[in-house]
Amino acid sequence: MEVDIHPAVDTGIAPAAADFAGGTLVCACATDPVTVELAGQTAHNHVCGCTQCWKPAGALFSQVAVIGRDKVKITANADKLQVVNPAATIRRHACKVCGVHMVGRIDNDKHAFYGLDFVHTERARETGWAPPTFAAFVSSIIESGADPERMGAVRARLMDLGLPPYDCLSPPLMDAIAINAARLSGVLK
Repeated sequence: MEVDIHPAVDTGIAPAAADFAGGTLVCACATDPVTVELAGQTAHNHVCGCTQCWKPAGALFSQVAVIGRDKVKITANADKLQVVNPAATIRRHACKVCGVHMVGRIDNDKHAFYGLDFVHTERARETGWAPPTFAAFVSSIIESGADPERMGAVRARLMDLGLPPYDCLSPPLMDAIAINAARLSGVLK
């Protein structure tokens, strides 16, 4: 039995479009949806198993990417957004009506990812976004109710899709966090 990961990757992963200029994310509301314009391509797209990210119904993983916060603009119904967990490092702004996370922002200017917003490109009207390239926090899907006995099958399916599974972030992103910590402590200049 094949393992379903996320609707945007289960049938294969489309490549990014050349010279992609961005697009519009739309929440799941049938009327008065929240819309967010992204003025450019995203980076570090991945599927994420953490318990904090928004996942479509039935999906084991979310799909999330980052883009510079200067490239993000809420264009409709911003009054419908609320921060899901104000104490979290990533302040995820979700639609109060449908629950879809529209923008995740880090307000701590000392954090390695400060200046980047987290977005779910599967909520876009356009195709051509940067494809996911890895799976993060894979073991965390157990915390969301996934059967621990199926973790081998989940990791095998991720590998089949070309999404190396990690129980953290990808090595380059973990390096960025470590570099930032070393600079803040003065170990690295």
